[in-house]
Amino acid sequence: MDRAARVLVQLIETDEVMTLSGVMHESKLPKSTAARVLRALERNGLAQRQPGGGFRPGPVLVEYARRDASVGDLAAIARPFLEELGEATGETANIAIPTPSGVTRLAQVDSTHPLGAGNWAGSRIPIHASSLGKVFMAFGAAQPPFGRLAKLGPRTLTSMDELLSDLEDVRATGYARTWEELEKGLCSTAAPVRGARENVLAAISVSAPTVRTSRARLAELSQRVVETAEALSDHIQLCHYAEEPSANGR
Repeated sequence: MDRAARVLVQLIETDEVMTLSGVMHESKLPKSTAARVLRALERNGLAQRQPGGGFRPGPVLVEYARRDASVGDLAAIARPFLEELGEATGETANIAIPTPSGVTRLAQVDSTHPLGAGNWAGSRIPIHASSLGKVFMAFGAAQPPFGRLAKLGPRTLTSMDELLSDLEDVRATGYARTWEELEKGLCSTAAPVRGARENVLAAISVSAPTVRTSRARLAELSQRVVETAEALSDHIQLCHYAEEPSANGR
């Protein structure tokens, strides 16, 4: 199961067609095992053989992604919500999704200040040191990491007990916050974006330098983020239900 899971993660995360040799190289599996795993994934609709050779994610995964996002391109749909949030706060606004290797930010609206939070769009960051990652862990969209928690900033939570306690607070308040956990001088807050089935499919965050953000100001930003995430969730759900009659009529 672990071997199949590793290969499946490879298929999902790569933008290219995954060849047998590529699977062998990345997973360190022998040729016979890699081929057997790919055939098993193909039989179950999790991998699909391409006409020119190689494999891509199968129809089960493609259909799940289509249903789960509820409507088109999440980054494009979220853009006006991020722009409004950025304009209201003056800080960097992001939307991200959980991936097996961490948090991937899909789109970003930069701060209006000369000193911002940097450009994180398209990058993956460790899940335990991010307010976005805490949202995903707290609401079941991702699992807490195994093993030692890497210390990335002065206040990174490196104890699993501390992290699990923090996730309880996230569930209670509906948002997550970090203060110099990912890197020195950076704070953030994030809230969940829910799909048509109320599952958490993404999260919206605001990040800012600590030099101009007090703890009280971060609490205010949290409320703004929650409002924006809820508005985007409502929009996604309305779009999903508006599409249902045409889908059922096909």
